[in-house]
Amino acid sequence: MNTAPACPQCSMENTYPDGALCVCADCGHEWSVAVRSDTDGEPERNIVRDANGNLLSDGDSVVLAKDLRVKGSSITLKMGTRVKNIRIVGGDHEIDCRTDAGSFMLKACFLKKA
Repeated sequence: MNTAPACPQCSMENTYPDGALCVCADCGHEWSVAVRSDTDGEPERNIVRDANGNLLSDGDSVVLAKDLRVKGSSITLKMGTRVKNIRIVGGDHEIDCRTDAGSFMLKACFLKKA
């Protein structure tokens, strides 16, 4: 019996553990299964850290660590732009936020906690 969780990307159950990661044999997606659990036994969201290794949580303010070009657009998010009230979500882009230029999903490795 397979004890690995279903793939979060394609929802198939053909997954297997590979060290600290789980791998989906169907789509090739790899993800970490390291989640903390609180006292109620319900799983908590993944731990997300910024470019300096600081722990990020919902509602934090962050600053962009480098210029980010928005794919499919002429918009560039400039280094030093402050983003308030972030939300932690799952997936490759862990941060959901809103700036003056619009709503974006960002990777935590390009952010610093303010």
